[in-house]
Amino acid sequence: MNFQFDQGSSGRWFYVSAEGRQHDNVLAVRSFPVAAPEEGIAIVDVDGKELLWISHLNLLTEALRANILKAMAQREFMPQILKLYGVSGFVAPSTWDIETDRGRTKLLLKGEEDIRRLSGTVLLVTDGHGVQFLIRDLAQMDRHSRKLLDRFL
Repeated sequence: MNFQFDQGSSGRWFYVSAEGRQHDNVLAVRSFPVAAPEEGIAIVDVDGKELLWISHLNLLTEALRANILKAMAQREFMPQILKLYGVSGFVAPSTWDIETDRGRTKLLLKGEEDIRRLSGTVLLVTDGHGVQFLIRDLAQMDRHSRKLLDRFL
């Protein structure tokens, strides 16, 4: 693919099309951030209009791929729950004491409907502040964590 995607001195991302047209303040957006994080990437302008569709990141040069991954990492915030230490109760609202890939924290679960099963082993938990936490593989969690989660599923 013949285009440019880079970060300007202001820290904002820009895209230069194969025709040489530059678009400033663009975003790289995943279509399927959990199920297929390396497929279906769109470069969109400030109004959300799609400027470029990338079917798979492996089609890009290493430099382009690195820039797009960096841009998406800056935009996305979805910590992964690695362990549940405890819960304040088994009736919502409930405060969970958890370990994530970004450190230990607490989240407030307002209701069981805030736990969505995306597949057989993948869960998405939305806390009371709207932050989404990902459980990538329920089967890989320790026994204590799975036992606590089972009470909510």
